[in-house]
Amino acid sequence: MAAGTGSKALSQAPVLSAAESDPRVMGWMQGFPPPPDKIIMQPESDYFSFPRLRWSVCHIRQLLPTVEISRGIGAPVPLDYVDVLAFANQRAAIDALTFKPIGADKEMTWRESLDANYTDGILILHEDRVVYERYFGCLDDAGKHAAMSMTKSLTGLLAQILVAEGRLDENALVSSIIPEISRSAFATATVRQVMDMTTGLRFSENYSDPKADIWTYSAAASPLPKPADYKGPNGYWAYLEQVQPEGRNGDAFHYRTVNADMLGWIVSRIADKSVAELASERLWRPMGAEQDAYMTVDAKGVPFAGGGLSAGLRDLGRLGLLMLNEGVIDNKRLFPAAAVQRIRAGGDPAKFGTNYPALIGGSYASMWWIFPGRDGVFAARGVHGQTIYVDPAARMVIVRFASYPQAENNLIDPTTIPAFQAVADYLKAKPQASDVEPPAAVPKPSNR
Repeated sequence: MAAGTGSKALSQAPVLSAAESDPRVMGWMQGFPPPPDKIIMQPESDYFSFPRLRWSVCHIRQLLPTVEISRGIGAPVPLDYVDVLAFANQRAAIDALTFKPIGADKEMTWRESLDANYTDGILILHEDRVVYERYFGCLDDAGKHAAMSMTKSLTGLLAQILVAEGRLDENALVSSIIPEISRSAFATATVRQVMDMTTGLRFSENYSDPKADIWTYSAAASPLPKPADYKGPNGYWAYLEQVQPEGRNGDAFHYRTVNADMLGWIVSRIADKSVAELASERLWRPMGAEQDAYMTVDAKGVPFAGGGLSAGLRDLGRLGLLMLNEGVIDNKRLFPAAAVQRIRAGGDPAKFGTNYPALIGGSYASMWWIFPGRDGVFAARGVHGQTIYVDPAARMVIVRFASYPQAENNLIDPTTIPAFQAVADYLKAKPQASDVEPPAAVPKPSNR
């Protein structure tokens, strides 16, 4: 969920299926002008409620101010695709894969799982080549989609790069870098505790609770004019200055978006660049991105480091390849391998807790989720079903954009995790052909 939107996702069970809630079927924002009951626009605060969110995730720039993550003006570096025939065969084979969701009695096919999780776009790379790509709902190959809390992992990667390069001391107190938060709960936390979300903060992120701190945070972060009687902080950083302590730093993992925005402030202060500028300089430009990305901002122009990213599916595929290959893409090293190695090493599983049933035994490090098991799987994750899933053992990256009706990945994990494992098992058992074609050789109409 994006702080600053001022909108609350509904928590009731979905009424409409993925096909029924397709934005084109619903008729959202179609026509010049659209019918009044089909308009999704400010200042209404329900644009992230289901089924409207299925349109909104692809049109954030029409709803909120943003800042660009520029790809520069050079030609993009094409992703490698298996040849056209292999692509078609792989799609058919993967669509037909079966698995049993966690806690279910019946098997499900991979293709059925895409609808079950309200998938908008899905990309699978194996051995650095695209073997599967599909688009649904509001998204096509030229579109951009909200990444939600996968933004945190982008911010965490930028911080970890600075640590690996010796520019950021992970053991330093936050207050030594950002003196402005000397009266905040962050003052006595270390940079590493912020990166791993083991800070002791008083902050509730229960999206189903209208009185949760996340909504006070959203009000502070909103770029829209504040009501005349508003007395709270204005902007992300102003809010961070008044966060109060609860518990001890370092004791346990607590998923709190404010940590990501604190880390974004740290990164910006160290690099003397905004998170958006640094992401452009260190990632989007050198990795040969196809499209500019963008981030929502608060009323003071500060990028939302905890959830404001929107990007193209393939460009997040490139980011996944950088993580799989420890900083290398297109035979170029963009950052030290130690950055990814530290992320993959994970945090302390004893501090992770049991709030994420499908991930018990895993951990959280540098704002990336480390899965339990021997395969070394790690992922960026965002509400409503966003993920960059990296499986080093299978040499596989899966990127998914989705608009699941509820902001609870625990509801999606029982389907997602075994589905992704089924693809990994299939790809490990079936090495790819050596032929490579550029993206233009893959028939684009077949991607839906």
